[in-house]
Amino acid sequence: MTELTLAKAQSMIADALSYARGQQLKPMALAVLDARGALKAFAAEEGTSLRRGEVAIGKAHGALAMGLGSRSLFKRAMEQPFFIAAVTHAVGGSLVPVPGGVLIKGQGGAVLGALGISGDTSDNDEAAAIAGIEAAGFSADPGVS
Repeated sequence: MTELTLAKAQSMIADALSYARGQQLKPMALAVLDARGALKAFAAEEGTSLRRGEVAIGKAHGALAMGLGSRSLFKRAMEQPFFIAAVTHAVGGSLVPVPGGVLIKGQGGAVLGALGISGDTSDNDEAAAIAGIEAAGFSADPGVS
């Protein structure tokens, strides 16, 4: 399993949503980007706020752009806010430096893409992303605190 297929991306979303419903989390928006940053799959539950999808994409895109799970970007934003602001500008504004953007890794640790989720607390978004990625048979890298 070395490729992030459409079927696997959709499976991640379904499994992350199943986790979210089991935990009674708020309505979620979920975005799977492949390694080149192209949108592979997307879903938004009924009741999500207007721009929740863009936040999910920003979490995933930021993780891919920097090669770090967004939990690491959050830590960096607290330590070096000007750096994160500059990188956000450099990547066209699509970088949301809070937990919920999780790198999808294949065999040998190769980055295959990222799953970004937004809707509940950042910690809960991240937990749902990890659940979806791992259920699909990949490794999840949320970053470090």
